[in-house]
Amino acid sequence: MSAFEIIFGSVLGLFAIVIIVVILLQEGRQAGISGAIAGGADTFMSKNKARTFDSFFAKATKWIAICFFIITIVLDALIIFAK
Repeated sequence: MSAFEIIFGSVLGLFAIVIIVVILLQEGRQAGISGAIAGGADTFMSKNKARTFDSFFAKATKWIAICFFIITIVLDALIIFAK
């Protein structure tokens, strides 16, 4: 293994852990009548705050996933062309 493979492998593992944590921090989607009842109990300020955090985590998940796939492709290409 070369140094690049070790570095990219470590970064890939780090991104895997980060994407798992970001996904677990997201709130689940509420559906049905229980979601309507719970949604009505939220105040205006907390509802906007929740949307802000939800949108941040959704965007973070997308960007981390994109970086994860790019690093995976680069690492795979590095291993293939190194042989």
